Amino acid sequence: MKYLVTGGAGYIGGVVAAHLLEAGHRVTVLDDLSTGFREGVPAGAAFVEGRIQDASRHLDPSYDGVLHFAAFSQVGESVADPEKYWQNNVGGTMALLAAMRDAGVRRLVFSSTAATYGEPAASLLTEDAPTAPTSPYGASKLAVDHMIGGECAAHGLAAVSLRYFNVAGAYGSHGERHDPESHLVPLVLQVAQGRREAISLYGDDYPTPDGTCVRDYIHVADLAEAHLLAAAAAKPGEHLICNLGNGRGFSVREVVDAVREVTGHPVPEVLAPRRPGDPAVLVASAERARTVLGWNPSRTDLAAIIGDAWRFARSISGTKE
Repeated sequence: MKYLVTGGAGYIGGVVAAHLLEAGHRVTVLDDLSTGFREGVPAGAAFVEGRIQDASRHLDPSYDGVLHFAAFSQVGESVADPEKYWQNNVGGTMALLAAMRDAGVRRLVFSSTAATYGEPAASLLTEDAPTAPTSPYGASKLAVDHMIGGECAAHGLAAVSLRYFNVAGAYGSHGERHDPESHLVPLVLQVAQGRREAISLYGDDYPTPDGTCVRDYIHVADLAEAHLLAAAAAKPGEHLICNLGNGRGFSVREVVDAVREVTGHPVPEVLAPRRPGDPAVLVASAERARTVLGWNPSRTDLAAIIGDAWRFARSISGTKE
């Protein structure tokens, strides 16, 4: 098959593009490099530097499908600059869907997010949970999910939206290097490397076993495998939405302790006030992905996830120890 991967120079898009190539597919990456890296495009993929708003210039009937990762994803930035998120995440996807329609490309896998659920009442989330995003980022992703549903019903698109929880780990030369970084695992690893003085614990009085928030962490390679299964499973006229997670949670303190164990370095902590909107527990029920897609995550050990992320963090910083 031949696929266009939008945002394929980024963390998750790059790992998925690498998995597609390893499975024997042909891949073209479309990325404007605003948050991605040219070296993040896997060897063997064709690369086009450009915006998703201009997808019509690059998409033609030779493509079998699109895997769409080209979105801005910083929650805080979306609150401060919401128009940036509406223009890119929503407007860009609208242009992409139009380009797909014009080219007759009728298969889509969309990178969605658990942020569409907002502050859920239940700790174990299914796809039927109410969607009430608390940021323009989450709202923009939910708007795209609605847009895709309409495209499927009206024009026969075959689409799957995959709602990620906390993605971590690395795959070969592909790992997290956001600027600014906001994800817990790479932030704690920066402390272990001496690049950051301490890790902030935002509240230690939550109703959890150790008082810190609990989140569901999924290895990026397991996530990538779900995308390949989704691309194969998409059915014309149907919009399938699946959560992706391990179905169990790890607390902030468990993550910090695991980093200490894996790296052998001290990780100082500082207690900070709770952040508004942080639920105590946020864990995915991925039963639908297991049942419908046949997805079975195999890299669920927290220390192994952190170990892969640690190897990548050292590789880009030149650290040998």
